[in-house]
Amino acid sequence: MHGQAEDSGPGGYAAARLRLLNEKARSGPPRRSALAGLTDEWLAGLFAAGAPGARGVSLVAVGGYGRAELSPRSDLDLLLLHDGSAPEAVSALADRLWYPVWDLGLALDHSVRTPAEARKTAGEDLKVQLGLLDARHIAGDLGLTTALRTTVLADWRNQAPKRLPALRELCEERAARHGELQYLLEPDLKEARGGLRDATALRAVAASWLADAPREGLAEARGRLLDVRDALHLTTGRATDRLALQEQDQVAAELGLLDADALLRQVYEAARTIAYAGDVTWREVGRVLRSRSVRPRLRAMMGGGKSAPERSPLAEGVVEQDGEVVLARAARPDRDLVLPLRAAAAAAQAGLPLNLHAVRRMAAGARALPSPWPAEARQQLLTLLGSGRPTVDVWEALEAEGLISLLLPDWDRVRCRPQRNAVHLWTVDRHLIETAVRASAFTRRVSRPDLLLIAALLHDIGKGWPGDHSVAGEVIARDVAARIGFDADDVTVIATLVRHHLLLVETATRRDLDDPATVRSVAEAVGSPGTLELLHALTEADALATGPAAWSSWRASLVADLVKRVAAVLAGQAPPDPEEAAPTAQHERLALEAVATGAPVLSLRAQTEPPAEPSDDPEPLGVELLIAVPDQAGVLPAVAGVLAVHRLTVRTAELRSLDLPDGVDGSVLLLDWRVAAEYGSLPQAARLRADLVRALDGSLDISGRLAERDAAYPRRRGVVAPPPRVTVAPAASRHATVIEVRAQDAPGLLFRIGRALEDTAVRVRSAHVSTLGANAVDVFYVTQEQGVPLPGEEAVAVARKLEDALRV
Repeated sequence: MHGQAEDSGPGGYAAARLRLLNEKARSGPPRRSALAGLTDEWLAGLFAAGAPGARGVSLVAVGGYGRAELSPRSDLDLLLLHDGSAPEAVSALADRLWYPVWDLGLALDHSVRTPAEARKTAGEDLKVQLGLLDARHIAGDLGLTTALRTTVLADWRNQAPKRLPALRELCEERAARHGELQYLLEPDLKEARGGLRDATALRAVAASWLADAPREGLAEARGRLLDVRDALHLTTGRATDRLALQEQDQVAAELGLLDADALLRQVYEAARTIAYAGDVTWREVGRVLRSRSVRPRLRAMMGGGKSAPERSPLAEGVVEQDGEVVLARAARPDRDLVLPLRAAAAAAQAGLPLNLHAVRRMAAGARALPSPWPAEARQQLLTLLGSGRPTVDVWEALEAEGLISLLLPDWDRVRCRPQRNAVHLWTVDRHLIETAVRASAFTRRVSRPDLLLIAALLHDIGKGWPGDHSVAGEVIARDVAARIGFDADDVTVIATLVRHHLLLVETATRRDLDDPATVRSVAEAVGSPGTLELLHALTEADALATGPAAWSSWRASLVADLVKRVAAVLAGQAPPDPEEAAPTAQHERLALEAVATGAPVLSLRAQTEPPAEPSDDPEPLGVELLIAVPDQAGVLPAVAGVLAVHRLTVRTAELRSLDLPDGVDGSVLLLDWRVAAEYGSLPQAARLRADLVRALDGSLDISGRLAERDAAYPRRRGVVAPPPRVTVAPAASRHATVIEVRAQDAPGLLFRIGRALEDTAVRVRSAHVSTLGANAVDVFYVTQEQGVPLPGEEAVAVARKLEDALRV
């Protein structure tokens, strides 16, 4: 390879560099090392030409280049080191080095310093010191470079008790800014927690001789992230560390991986290894520093003797020592099969971390539990899952050493599996643990907390298999629950919870709860009051563990309403028929006023229901908007359009004809909607009414107003949304045909849907609007003009027309 760089000019180096980067057979560490060697040779040639026989000056690579890890678009981090005897000559040499690099368009981070200046700057700037720890000689006075390396390392080791806490704080600040690499859909491979900067920080800790990171798998994880960054640079042609969604398929192909999910999974695995190593290492640094600060005082008090660390028993074979959970001296991991679960449960209950060496001892001697599990193993798993927030770190410690896969073989399919939905904060496996953590707060409100915790752990286990994850998950949950040792009845309940874990929230937000068929279908699926109680708690835990967009006071109130209705049916009460429900006094008053005036009448009323759980910042449930309007065409798109123009979000929408008192002629439509302001305060009712009158008589150009607003605030370029999908829900209601619309959420979407439905000449009886992140799922109960459901073929035709209209 060095023969390719005989020409020290930029043209020869550029050609050789291009040939190297285009060699498909060479990638990964060999290519990074070869690129560093090629660059070394070129820079050494430039140095020799500018300072033949020079003494007292050397060219030094630092940072990533110092580690000989050059990605295709990496910066060149260079230090021109000199003894201060010839500053003019050094300045001229710097120009001969830096300008050719710039001419090639390569990013350059450069400095010119004496050893004393370099040492002083390192003492003041932690990032400079970290870069110098990887200093590597390229050309010139080798003795000068060697002396600097020796001095910088000695300073680092001497100052480690003060500088390592600062380094830890730097890592924590970076993590707070960039998030956790192992969960992000568009991660920064370098800056996010568990990324390349954290791996470099662990090298610096090891160089301090104060503590060391767990080495198993660490080099491979770091190498994997570097490989991904190389592929990212090659496919984009840019010096970027952010793995954007639109580039993931190309990067996966460059690495020979199946698809973007396989790529993300490898990235997450690597990040998890580095993040866990960081947790263990920083915990050890803290322990050593505390020990150093305490020992001088102890020696003075006890006459210089060395005391044994205090050990407090936690459980059989498990003790606490130095703020960690370790194994007792008499513990036998090879004979005590329940020891890993017992130690984990004890650690989570005490809120303490599991000691790395203890976990590795248990992993080395662990064997699979018999099927069914011993009763103690099941109880210890439940204790672990019910311990709240400390469960997360303890579970991750077991998982890092393969103990979770041994206990639950099905876990491997969901481990580090990405969820390509912006609503989800976590990978599948972390979401399952997060759900168990949330469920642990609800164990006092259910009669069988054990079944709730196991269902929380398993509810998405089917996401590792093709098809509907709820269906696949039911099969897996049956097998796992039986293996853990639950009896047949309990296994059935757990399987039911997994199969229907989305039932309550999807029904409550997308179906008409006043339709008896809706409530009866949920009651039939759930089967018993006890299962309903558990499903209610699981629904809330699952949503809270998903992310802030998945749960709100509004959703909680809808689900609670559905649960109340289903509980009544399970208790033997028939659900009321909405066709027989009499209008309220307020409804009748608005209807009579609408008939008398021949125009819309409306009322805005805030919802003041208390939250289901105490909260410092209770979220409003929205505002009830009641509109009575003389029956006419175009009411749905008119109202939806006016609300969109006023930036009001529709949460639920119900439309129905009102029977007027005897002697009153005319027909009135009543709209009972829940709305919320996108931002700012609600508009005045008079303004809404005035615009609604104009929308109904055609003098308000809603389409034009919405188009003007879209033009004024152009949307950012991003991932192309999938096309809208419209389907007919079979047998969902005996009163109406249920049409479900799934589309990208956007201002005016409900207006466009309403206008398209008007064009198909169907009547909209009610609408149920649900938005999760960027996805809208809107459900419409429609009938023919006579008020009966649409025939099958006509329903499908309406769905097709609606879908076509939304694609435009």
